[in-house]
Amino acid sequence: MKDRLELIYRRLYSYFGAQDWWPASNSFEVIVGAILTQNTSWQNVEKAIDKIKANRPILPKRLYSLPEKKLAGLIKSAGYYNLKAKRLRNFLSFFLRSYNGSIKKMSLTSLGKLREELLSVNGIGPETADSILLYAFNRPIFVIDAYTKRILLRHKIIREDFNYCAIQNIFMKHLKRDAKLFNEYHALLVRLGKEFCLKKKPRCQICPLKCNDQLS
Repeated sequence: MKDRLELIYRRLYSYFGAQDWWPASNSFEVIVGAILTQNTSWQNVEKAIDKIKANRPILPKRLYSLPEKKLAGLIKSAGYYNLKAKRLRNFLSFFLRSYNGSIKKMSLTSLGKLREELLSVNGIGPETADSILLYAFNRPIFVIDAYTKRILLRHKIIREDFNYCAIQNIFMKHLKRDAKLFNEYHALLVRLGKEFCLKKKPRCQICPLKCNDQLS
């Protein structure tokens, strides 16, 4: 398995190059983006973040002070905006209460404890929590999303019944626990999923991973 995972990474990196994720000005903006990107495209999230900024930095206390309806209006382009406004406020409440809105203070918390805390916030699931840990705090944890599951299924690395934890364990067990590697690998899988391993019409014949015999 280790060899298969490393081969996939080498092929994707050779084909796409470095992805330089996560596109954000700072760690707090990464967190906001991770919450807003649930069930929508990154382009829509960027529009929402730009609207929140409105030529001003995104600050925890400023965001939390906004009425929920106004916040929802600002993030409308991200879809499910009423629900996401609630989820964002849930996180902000936790962040301000537990860490006084300080990314530095939060960064001192251990990976396990911080993951547990994030998962306790209503509206933050494993994928969002791990995205925050990896991309905002540079913690070595592999993010699993729909693209990753689809790619692994099509290459018969997992079964349909594998849950988030089971899929994540494949990467955590067989790869060096390195945040930079996990960051790049996940970003490359997302790129592959968006451009080749499409849900309805996969472009298998021109896929960078088309040589299935070497991946098996």
